[in-house]
Order: sequence, then C-alpha cells, then structure tokens
Amino acid sequence: MKNFLMRGLLASALGGAVLFGPAHAQTSEAPLGASLHELLSYAREHNPELAARRLEAAANRERIEPAGALPDPKFQLELMDFTNTMSGGGASLVPGAVGQTRYRVIQSVPFWGKRGLRGGVAEALADQSARFADSAVLEVEARIKTAYVRYYQADGQSAIIGETLALLDALSRLVETRYSVGLVPQQDAIRAHSELTTLKIERVEAERRRRDAVAKLNAQLPRRADAPLDAPTRLPEAPAQLDLAALFERAKSLSPGLARERLGTEAAAKSRELVYLNRYPDFGVALTNNRPQNGTDSWDVMLEVNIPLQQRSRRAQEREAERRVDAAHSQVAAAEARLNGQLGEAHAAFEANVDKARLLRGTLLPQARANFDAAMAGYESGRVNFNTLIEAERQILRARLALLDADAEIHIRLAELELLVGAPL
Repeated sequence: MKNFLMRGLLASALGGAVLFGPAHAQTSEAPLGASLHELLSYAREHNPELAARRLEAAANRERIEPAGALPDPKFQLELMDFTNTMSGGGASLVPGAVGQTRYRVIQSVPFWGKRGLRGGVAEALADQSARFADSAVLEVEARIKTAYVRYYQADGQSAIIGETLALLDALSRLVETRYSVGLVPQQDAIRAHSELTTLKIERVEAERRRRDAVAKLNAQLPRRADAPLDAPTRLPEAPAQLDLAALFERAKSLSPGLARERLGTEAAAKSRELVYLNRYPDFGVALTNNRPQNGTDSWDVMLEVNIPLQQRSRRAQEREAERRVDAAHSQVAAAEARLNGQLGEAHAAFEANVDKARLLRGTLLPQARANFDAAMAGYESGRVNFNTLIEAERQILRARLALLDADAEIHIRLAELELLVGAPL
C-alpha cells in the first residue's frame, strides 16, 4: 500500500509541468505582474525616464521654427541737436522738442538659404532627440523584460524545489516505515532527513532570489520595492530560430541608435553647407522717418551689408565642418560594426540556449525520470541502496532547474536582440 501511494505521489510530482510553479487561478483581470504586456503598458505610462525623454524631444522640436526665423527688427530713436543750438533754445530730451527727431526701424536679413539650413540643422537635431526617446523606450522595455524573466525564473525555482520537497517528504516517510520494520538501515532515514534539510535551505535561497527579483522589477516600473506583484503565469512565445543576417538587415532600418547616428550625419552636412554660405554677406534694411522741429517730415531708406573679410578664419571653419561630416560618417560605420558584433554575440547565446533547452526537455529529463523510476523499483526490491535513489531524485531536480534556466536565458537573449534590432521579434 505504501509503495502504491508513493508511486501515485511521484506521478503527480513528476508528471506535471516541468518548468512552471503551482498553477495560479485565472481571473477576468489579472493583478499587475502576471502579464508582461501589462507591465510594459504600466511602465509606458508611469516611468519618469520615458516621460523625461519625451519632454526633451518635444522641447527640441520647438527649436526648429526659431532657428529658421528672421532676427527681430530693431528700433532706433535719434535726437539730433538735443541742445537746440541751432534754434537758440534750451537742451531737451523730449522727441519733437529738439532740432530733429529720427525714428528708424532696422531689419537684418541673412543671405539667401541660410535660414533654411539653420532650420534643417535644428530639425535633424530634434529628430536625433526623438531617436533618443525611442532608444529609452526600448532600453526600459528590455530591462523590464529581463527583470520579468528573472522573476519568472526565481518563482519557478521556488516552485520546483517545493515540489521536490513534497516528493522527498513522502519518500522520507516511506523510509521511516521501512526502517521501523527493519527493512532498511538507520543510515537511510538519516540521509533522507539530511536531504530534506538541504532542500529547505535551497528553498530559502530561492525565496530570497524571488524577493530580489520582485524588487528589481518594481524598480523598473517604477513602484515601491516591496509593492505586491502577482506570480508570473508564463513567458511569451519565443521563436524557434532566428536568422542573423536578417536580424542585421532589420536592425539597419529599425535601430534608433543607427538612425540617431545617420541624423548626426545629416546635421553635420547641413552645418557644412551653412558654413560655406558664410562666405556671402548678410544684409540689413532700415527705414527712417525724419521729423525736424520746424519743418516737413522726410523718409530715408538704408541698405547695410557686412563685409566677409576674414577669409582665413572662414577657411578654418570650413575645414572643421568637413572633418565633422567625415567623423559623422565614421560614427555610422562604427555603430553598424558594433551593432553587428552585439547581434552576433546575442544570437549565438540565444541559439545555444535553444539547443540546450531542447536536449534537456527531450532527452535528459525523460532519462532522469526513467532513472528515478528504475531506482525506486530497485530500492523497493532491495537491489538498490538509498544513496542511488537520492542521486536519481537529485538528477531530476538538476534537470528541471537547468531547463528553467535555459528557457529564461532564451527570453533574456531575445530581449537583448529586440533591443538591438529596435522591434519585437
């Protein structure tokens, strides 16, 4: 009867989900923490880092119109012969009570094309700021995905160890029963209790990792470190295979980091054009109203031109602008090379963990189960010692934890690849 109950417990403990902890009740609206999508939505609304990036991008966007606008006009008031020497009166600073009052409005006018280029530079820089905001979103989401996977991993470790403890507790009771009737030595009962204590210590450490994962996940949202989170239900589906060349092509068109570097090239090119236009003069136009104290009003028009005389200085500025364009192109090439290397590393780790999980799930774990069943049957018949049975139980535990770790690493590497590519995969 004891053996029948033991086999039923083993079937219940080992025949369930390999990766997941205890099933959690499904509700119509799961609390925060059960769903990764829900956590990402919460962070988009409440994360102050994302809000700061969005506001910075919006602020930089407002620089475009002023950059291409005309300078403000100037107004001049000129009091001529304010001592009234010519008229023989006393000195005065009141307009109309002096020899002649002049009212002048002056408008500076940049050379044709400069305003458009200034606006173009400001627009490229604003677009760069927007790409920074996009990068911030991807980075925060990647951190949340990683923290969620670690939370799932820690929760799963705690659950697997808890299930193993239940199995070992039943096994310990069986050993005690067999020892009480003299079928097994006292050493087996002592070893069973020692293994129970070891697993309890491991469960304490697993619970510590779980609390640590909760605190780190809350910090990314952000919430209080001890804010309650529902246990994670499952990880999103991961692709079985990813093509590295296709990933790099997608990244070249979608990565905000690469787009930001390309916009830097655009801004540098427009700045260079603007520097070359500084070879040509800017203008000033003035309209003057002359009002003599005892005479008829008259109007003057004035045209002002600045003389671009310092050509050596301008040539140096042009060389600087050329070097900045070259540097911007080199930055794009360096960013692409860096991205290619990072994609290669993350892709290799992703593929390795996919292969590892497949071997664990399809080969090692079934072998460990079969080995435990054989060891259990051998122990019941007296052909196998208790140490062999415990080692078989430990093999299942190691295989389950290794499979959980491999699946967690798959999703962590997937989050890294999505960050590098700039889009979900």
